[in-house]
Amino acid sequence: MPDATPVSSSTWCDSCGTEYATKLLACPQCHRLAHADALKQCADVAEAASRSGDLTTALAAWRDALVLLPPASRQYAAISARLETLSRQIDEGQGVNPGPVSSQPGEPDSAAWTGKAGVAGLGTLALLALKFKFVLIMALTKGKLLLLGLTKASTLFSMLLSLGVYWTAFGWKFALGLVLSIYVHEMGHVAALRRFGIRAGAPMFIPGLGAYVRLQQSLPDARADARVGLAGPIWGLFGALATFAAALATGSLMLAAIAKLAAWINLFNLIPIWQLDGGRGFRSMSRSERWFSALAIAVMWSVTQESLLFLLLIGATFNVLTHPPAKMPDRRATLEYVVLVVAFSLLTMIPVNI
Repeated sequence: MPDATPVSSSTWCDSCGTEYATKLLACPQCHRLAHADALKQCADVAEAASRSGDLTTALAAWRDALVLLPPASRQYAAISARLETLSRQIDEGQGVNPGPVSSQPGEPDSAAWTGKAGVAGLGTLALLALKFKFVLIMALTKGKLLLLGLTKASTLFSMLLSLGVYWTAFGWKFALGLVLSIYVHEMGHVAALRRFGIRAGAPMFIPGLGAYVRLQQSLPDARADARVGLAGPIWGLFGALATFAAALATGSLMLAAIAKLAAWINLFNLIPIWQLDGGRGFRSMSRSERWFSALAIAVMWSVTQESLLFLLLIGATFNVLTHPPAKMPDRRATLEYVVLVVAFSLLTMIPVNI
């Protein structure tokens, strides 16, 4: 027989004794914070992390504290300002520590991310990739993060399921390359989310549709949204370049085809609409920066004749005409977006007769 004991929906203030609903964040009578003890613990963790230079952990602790505060309180405003400062420091590369990939027990799933040239060209792509110093850093320091993602049962099992589906259609080698390309892309999002102190789980694959990453907390602003959104294609670019280099070194037609497919997948995600990565990048751009990005797409379409770029151009034009520009434009997002479009456009020209 199920337990029929009623669950209390109210609590009593430790300060004045007033009874109030548990969903309230402060006592309506004396305004004592309902989660004062938890807030102190978050603050202690954040301060200790800041002193040790671990800004990512500090940022995550302050984000945990923010959800326990009434939005109209002065503490909420103070912590919001601190979050903005820490976020910009991390964005500039100070005190970055992504931490492990894990989902805390009981975390709600409130948002989701859906995922989704010859030898001469290789030199050009390499120069473009060098513009992203964090791509090179990833190659040296993010390998552990990639491996940790595979330790999550939900990721591993859903990945194997997708592998099986693609295997039946394309063979195991091509299927494995496709799944790994999607995985690297999604782990780029995970790394960026962890970097900004936003709790996120490892990727979950959906056969035939790609993969997504669930997160507990919302992104604070358009700049962070763009960083997280474009991190997937940035990691995807590193993966595609590595695969292409391996194809050149071995003469493997299979690797060349996988690199080309990875370029298509990431280029598709750069369409600036809805929740795709390109749409998130465009949210932090001014109107002129969006037109500049559209121009870059048009130029690459004329150079490569890649039909997918026509969809990007339509999406970019629609975005410029129908969406308001960012209040605080972010030139870095524009640079990242344009370089990604150029790099992936060139990668779609990979010949399959290497």
